[in-house]
This record gives sequence, C-alpha cells and structure tokens, in this order.
Amino acid sequence: MQLDRIDARLLDLVQRNNRLTSEELGAKVGLSASGVQRRLKRLRSQRVIEGDVSIVSPKAIGRNVSLLVLISFERDRTDIVDRFKQTIRKMPEVMSGFYVTGQTDFVLLVTANSMEEYEQFTRLLVDENPDIKRFESMVVLDRVKAGFTLPMASIACW
Repeated sequence: MQLDRIDARLLDLVQRNNRLTSEELGAKVGLSASGVQRRLKRLRSQRVIEGDVSIVSPKAIGRNVSLLVLISFERDRTDIVDRFKQTIRKMPEVMSGFYVTGQTDFVLLVTANSMEEYEQFTRLLVDENPDIKRFESMVVLDRVKAGFTLPMASIACW
C-alpha cells in the first residue's frame, strides 16, 4: 500500500494518542473530520493500523513480575515452531512473542502476579512442549520504555 504524507502524519499522531478526535486530527493534518475518518478507515481495513489499544500499567493490576524468556528447541522443524507459535498465542501471560535468529529460537515477554505463578506458567509451557532444549528466564528489574510507537520518518513519502 502506498502511503502519502498525510497518512504518515495521521499514523504518527494516532499511535501517540488514539484518543484525539477526528476534528483535532484534521486540524493537525489539514483535512476535514470526515476526510480523517475515511483515511483512518482505509488504514484499518488495509491492516496498516492493526489495532487501537490502551497501555495498562502491569503493576496497577497486580502483574508485579515481568520476565524475558529465551527458548531454544532440540530440532529446527517447522511443525515444532508452528505448534509453539499457536501455543503462545493462547497464553495470556505472554505479552509479546518473537521468533528470532541466533542461538535462541523464541524470545517471550511474560508477566505474572508472583514468582510462584510464573513457576506454574513455566511448568505448563515445558510440559506442553517436549521439544524445548533450553529455557532461560531474565527478570525485568525496571521497565525503562514500553510502547509500540514506530518512527514515521522511515516512510519514503515523509
């Protein structure tokens, strides 16, 4: 999909604050409110905008532990990888999951109420995935930056 300068500016604005009204957005990009709504509808329908979310503080809801989990498999087979992808998509404790290159096959961002709850999560994950060779956890001491904001300067039309 080809994006123009107005699309890029709208994307930059809504990913920083998706509560801006169509009128407010229009004033910032030089469009009418209905023009903004048409563009946002197109960007959503073409999956440029994948979702509109609120970022919730984990600690505010009792999710006191965050961990990065590195997982490696015994064998590099597509059926094992595909099955694991399906498994982690269903696990609410997994906030983000990445299939990566290098010595590790997957990196997961996991949240739990306590270390005891995390231990239960790991047992379930390992029991359901006998092909896991290595499982390493790193406890997050401080969440320095969190978000999904992408730099819009990378769009060629900008």
